[in-house]
Amino acid sequence: MLNFLFVGIGAAFGGMMRYGISVWMKNKWKTNFPFATFIINLSGSFLLGLLVSSELATLWQLLLGTGFMGGYTTFSTFKVECTELYLQKKAKILTAYISLSYVLGISFAALGFLVGSL
Repeated sequence: MLNFLFVGIGAAFGGMMRYGISVWMKNKWKTNFPFATFIINLSGSFLLGLLVSSELATLWQLLLGTGFMGGYTTFSTFKVECTELYLQKKAKILTAYISLSYVLGISFAALGFLVGSL
């Protein structure tokens, strides 16, 4: 039961952090490229890689990894934004968004693993 509590608390704070960053970035930069989700997912990839490679206790992994990072990063928003770009016929932005998200996301996760294992 304690595991569920830790995941829930982490997810709540991760979701609030994601929302705050999204609102701030969307107000600061008016652009067709979905920078808020892009930055959130890249930073989340790095941080999750860092966490997974660390030797934190299981409850900390649940709180920060499964909970916080699960609430902070947003695969579903990424997919909706891709669909919106497709429907708006913004093929160049869509291609850049998908390509950069996957290539850099994996790269940032690998960098997180590397830093975490030092």
